Amino acid sequence: MTSFSRPRIAVADTGSGNLRSVEKALVRAGADVVVTADPEVIAGADKIVVPGQGAFGGCIAGLGRDGGALRDVVVRDVRAGKPYLGICLGLQVLFEGSEEDPSCAGLGILPGRVKRFGQHPGLKIPHMGWNGTAKGAAGATGILRDIPDRTYFYFVHSYFAVPDRAQDVALFTEHGEPFCAAVARDNIFACQFHPEKSQQAGLALLQAFVAI
Repeated sequence: MTSFSRPRIAVADTGSGNLRSVEKALVRAGADVVVTADPEVIAGADKIVVPGQGAFGGCIAGLGRDGGALRDVVVRDVRAGKPYLGICLGLQVLFEGSEEDPSCAGLGILPGRVKRFGQHPGLKIPHMGWNGTAKGAAGATGILRDIPDRTYFYFVHSYFAVPDRAQDVALFTEHGEPFCAAVARDNIFACQFHPEKSQQAGLALLQAFVAI
């Protein structure tokens, strides 16, 4: 792959998330990467990545700072068909809202909400560690084409998305109860796990995103 064929990927700096780890993983996957909160830079990129760790409300606030220009360009470009990868909170903010902060609206790009894990005997919250995944209705997406069932990815979270449409679920797994581990729809792919922390499986997923 020559430098002229490497896609330009903008990693949106919302003020939450391990941005440098995501940047390094995407570079390793074959992309030219810029970490930015500049709406014009994001608008000029080929693809968008929104990572995030921490709280739902904090990520939404980061997208909405300075008058909401960052949020607006992300929503506009995603609705226009630009490839989008959401990681952890970058998945959750796609939905309408979260139990973590009921007063805070999500982006509403996908129908559904985010809920907290229920209390079960012996169940640890937050959920931290490696989980095997299985493909859902949207599992035929190109990003997952070469990712087999029962592939393990690394998770760190207390909340998970509950899509209204089963056909948006790309991967699912279980922690006390089955939950959505990734969604896919048209130009959108978003995962609750951290591909940048998921070794070879995560790199393969990022390479597939870079290649689309």
